[in-house]
Amino acid sequence: MTRIPHETSGEPNPLQVLTLDRLRQRTSMKWRTHPEDVLPLWVAEMDVPLAEPVVRAVTDALHLGDTGYPAGTAYAEALAAFAGKRWGWGGLAVQRTAIVPDVMLGVVEMLKLVTGTGDTVVVNPPVYPPFYMFVEHMDRRVAEAPLGADGRIDLDVLEEAFRQAVAGGRRAAYLLCSPHNPTGTVHTAEELSAVAGLAERYGVRVVADEIHAPLVVGGAGFVPYLSVPGAERGLSLMSASKGWNLPGLKAALAVAGPGAAADLDRMPEEVGHGPSHVAVIAHTAALRDGVTWLDALLAGLDGNRRLLADLLAEHLPAIRYRPGDATYLAWLDCRALGLGDDPADVFLRRGRVALSSGLAFGTGGTGHVRLNLATSKEVLTEAVRRTAAALR
Repeated sequence: MTRIPHETSGEPNPLQVLTLDRLRQRTSMKWRTHPEDVLPLWVAEMDVPLAEPVVRAVTDALHLGDTGYPAGTAYAEALAAFAGKRWGWGGLAVQRTAIVPDVMLGVVEMLKLVTGTGDTVVVNPPVYPPFYMFVEHMDRRVAEAPLGADGRIDLDVLEEAFRQAVAGGRRAAYLLCSPHNPTGTVHTAEELSAVAGLAERYGVRVVADEIHAPLVVGGAGFVPYLSVPGAERGLSLMSASKGWNLPGLKAALAVAGPGAAADLDRMPEEVGHGPSHVAVIAHTAALRDGVTWLDALLAGLDGNRRLLADLLAEHLPAIRYRPGDATYLAWLDCRALGLGDDPADVFLRRGRVALSSGLAFGTGGTGHVRLNLATSKEVLTEAVRRTAAALR
C-alpha cells in the first residue's frame, strides 16, 4: 500500500482563531461541566471553528429544509476517496459499508454480530474508557492485554489474552484502538499484520475503532486495519467526527473486510435509522472538501505537541511525556510528582485545570492524566503554568 503525502495547506491554524471568551459561549460538555474559572483540557472537543465547507453544507441543508432521514452512499463514497488519496488504500468497498449512529454505538453493533452474551472482548489498556463501559453494558466480559512499556501492542501478551478468551470453545473479539487513545500511538503495518495472524489463529474477530485515523502526523502513516494481509474477516468503524470536530453531529460508517460482508449484512435495519441526515451531510463535506482545513489543523497540533514538551521540560520536568504521532491527546505520567493515584483531581482543585483522570483508562492509568492539545498556544501555556503553580 502506497501512502500519499499530505498536501501543504494554505489555511490559517484553526487552533489560533477563537478567543477564550468566544469559546466560553459554547454550551457543550467541555464548556459547561466546570465553572468558568477552570481551563477545560479534558473531553475530546477541539477549540476550533468548523471547516468552511462543512458550515456551507449544513447551512445549505437547513435552508432547503433537508432535515429528513439519511439515504444513499455519499458518505461512504467520500470516505473511500479520502482513504485512497490520504492513505493510498483502495480497498474500502462502498458496498461493504453501513451507516451507524456513531463509532461507539457502531462498535456495539459489530460486537453483537460476532460475539454473544458472556463472551470476552480483549482491549489494550490504558485505553479509551467507553471501551469498558459499552462492552460491559452489553453483557460481555472485558479482558485486558496491556500495552508494553514502549506504549505499543505487546504481541505475546495479546496472544495469551486471545488463548484465554477462546478457552472452552467460546467466541471472542478484539477491540482494537487505532490510532491508540490516549497514547497517540500509530500501529505499523507489521504490527497490524501480526495482530491479524493471531486473530485468525485463535478465531478472534477484530473490531477496529479508527475514529482518530485522519489525525495522524504526515510522516507516521496511518495503516487501515482492513488493508493488511489476513484482516479479511475484520470490521472497522470510521468517522469524520474527531478529525473535523463534529461529535455533536452523530454519524459513522461500519466497514467490513471481504470475509465479514455477510456479518455486516446481518446488522438490523433499524441501526441505520439512528444517524442524523444533517450529520451525514456534514461528515461527507468534511471528507470531500475539508482536507486543506485538516492539514492546517495537523500542523497546528504538531506545533502544540512540541510546545507542550518544551513547557513540561521547563516547568514540570518530573512529568514524563512521549509525544504521539496521532490524535490531539497527550498522555502524561505524573507518578513522580507524588500526587497519588489521581493527579487530575489535584490539578483541578489547586490549579483550576480540568484534565481526564487516568484511572478510567484501565491498567496503566494510575498516576496519569490525559490532556487535550487541541487548543491555542496561549491556553496550553496557561494550563501548564497553572498546573505547575498547583504544586507549590
